[in-house]
Amino acid sequence: PNPAVSFPAPRVTLPAGPDILRTYSGAFVCLEILFGGLVWILVASSNVPLPLLQGWVMFVSVTAFFFSLLFLGMFLSGMVTQIDANWNFLDFAYHFTVFVFYFGAFLLEAAATSLHDLHCNTTMTLQPLLSDNQYNINVAATIFAFMTTACYGCSLGLALRRWRP
Repeated sequence: PNPAVSFPAPRVTLPAGPDILRTYSGAFVCLEILFGGLVWILVASSNVPLPLLQGWVMFVSVTAFFFSLLFLGMFLSGMVTQIDANWNFLDFAYHFTVFVFYFGAFLLEAAATSLHDLHCNTTMTLQPLLSDNQYNINVAATIFAFMTTACYGCSLGLALRRWRP
């Protein structure tokens, strides 16, 4: 006779509830939300002068903002203890995916900002592609996109350590 084989549920190594905020991973997720929200606000406030480049930046920042809120909310509420999943792997996979997307968004935002001095002909007068105000806002957005990417990279490293000890 074959006895029923039961596999133990994967262990969640991050604490559930408010204790998540006392870990480096919890702190990085909070910084990801804060800096990602600033990227979203700054790019939107520049009136998106280069929609082909900055549209992707907006998509990544908004999507990552809401998924990071969802991720943190699941740990804060303790739902991770109720859902049978390998949370260490899901943490790693999520942060890897968002790190790759945010790195691309950072590069696109930096490229959009670097086009400040590019002059375009608009009805016989040459004017810069970005106004000085848009340029300043895009510089700030580029800096915060880099900081957000770095936070996702740190979270990725911590998640990798938990997933593969």
